[in-house]
Amino acid sequence: MDNIPLMNSALRIVFAGTPDFAAQALRAILEAQYQVCAVYTQPDRPAGRGRKLGKSPVKLLAEQQGIPVYQPQTLRDEVDQQDLRALKADIMVVVAYGLILPLAVLQTPRLGCINIHASLLPRWRGAAPIQRAIQAGDSETGITIIQMDEGLDTGAMLLRLPLPITDDETGGSLHDRLARLGGEAVVEALSGLQQGSLSAVPQDERQTCYAAKLDKAEARLNWHQSALELERLCRAFNPWPVTFTELEDGRRLRIWMAQAIGFQEQSPSQARPGLILAVSKDGIDVATGEGVLRLLELQLPGGRTQMVKDFVNAAPLKPGSVLGCPGKGNQNSPQLV
Repeated sequence: MDNIPLMNSALRIVFAGTPDFAAQALRAILEAQYQVCAVYTQPDRPAGRGRKLGKSPVKLLAEQQGIPVYQPQTLRDEVDQQDLRALKADIMVVVAYGLILPLAVLQTPRLGCINIHASLLPRWRGAAPIQRAIQAGDSETGITIIQMDEGLDTGAMLLRLPLPITDDETGGSLHDRLARLGGEAVVEALSGLQQGSLSAVPQDERQTCYAAKLDKAEARLNWHQSALELERLCRAFNPWPVTFTELEDGRRLRIWMAQAIGFQEQSPSQARPGLILAVSKDGIDVATGEGVLRLLELQLPGGRTQMVKDFVNAAPLKPGSVLGCPGKGNQNSPQLV
């Protein structure tokens, strides 16, 4: 890798990304007066009720800025690789692109390819680092800029910026905070690469863990788990895929927010997991395998999301009801997380 200092305007960047998280990084790069000579993003996909083709947030921003957009189905074809070589890029910035980059692509830009990853690597490699960090109860996460290699988030680290995880953090709020930090981090990394001030540090393989892609099946609450585990799951899966349970009448109850609490009047060890212990405008208290989970924000099928003080008026639940297995009590099987 050739670290020859360049002015921002002279550094030719190819940007590859698709969702809003990536678009915020692209915006930060443009605001820092870097020259983005092309953008790669996923092909337009059907979206909405009409299933019309929708442009990715990255494509929309690129078009607004007059940047050429490439949308190959794969980057393994020689023709697409020739197109990339013709751009004569100094560096390629990749974030949440959605395509695997073969070695020929990784070696095309003069300074290689760098990736913005939403965790403090080597912790939480993989597809869902934001949600898995909350689910695991981590107190800190962050952004890592890596020099890409052929592995999955295995490249040497160029820059790490930490970010604390608050006690009420949701997947959505942490996503937005990390997206802003990702923009700051990539601009700092580009500057460091231009000046030759960054050192690539290999990841410690002994500290790795994997952030598996989110599965809707994981969103069903297993009341035999602890209240703290369930609270973290509710926060991690907000706003997608949103945790849920079933009422005794078979309707699915989505739980957007909940809180693990203590419960003095009835020992959780004596209460059946999934049993509703108390209902008030402060919350719906449910027994778990360990502790009590207070439901705070809920949604019934076809209805809107409601805070519990409004929900209990519109759809009253009674102490003694059991959540999780309609008509049969709670027989949830252990949940894989």
